[in-house]
Amino acid sequence: MPILIILCLIGLPLTVIIGGLLFIVGLYNGLVRAKVLVDEAWSGIDVQLKRRYDLIPNLVETVKGYASHEKSTFEEVTKLRSMAMQATDVAEKSKLENQLTNTLKSLFAVAENYPELKANENFLNLQGTLNEIETEIQGARRYYNGAVRDFNTKIMVFPNNLIAGMLGFTAREFFEAEEGERENVKVDFKS
Repeated sequence: MPILIILCLIGLPLTVIIGGLLFIVGLYNGLVRAKVLVDEAWSGIDVQLKRRYDLIPNLVETVKGYASHEKSTFEEVTKLRSMAMQATDVAEKSKLENQLTNTLKSLFAVAENYPELKANENFLNLQGTLNEIETEIQGARRYYNGAVRDFNTKIMVFPNNLIAGMLGFTAREFFEAEEGERENVKVDFKS
């Protein structure tokens, strides 16, 4: 009987310690998987942005051939492309990408004034490719933000929050739209 009591006194704490270690290992592995998913999602955005960066010079050159006096628009597109390519953190990249998207809209607005340009096959192909890339970027942003949401939730819920901080896991930033993009679009049928 005393041996049974001694085994229980040793076995119970040992079981609790092993159980606690298994819990921490499982939690750590789950957090690592979620972090890798966020990194993979960011890579997906990066790939689509690179495709867009590669397309922009061709688009600018095509439009420039028809609308050479629209110099400020071309310079702005080129400047924002360069800045966005060099951005390192999510907030900065998000802000610059939103500005680049708006500037590209200006570039297409310039093209509206040139019927020959709008009919140019190269321009139409570039415009179609850019529209396709923009759709891919939107999908990649949604995927990234979903992965960030899941990761941030994982590190913030109890008891994970007690351990995640000690293991060096911190919340990630969402890829967000700028303030101006959240406003309602003004529709005016008078003009």
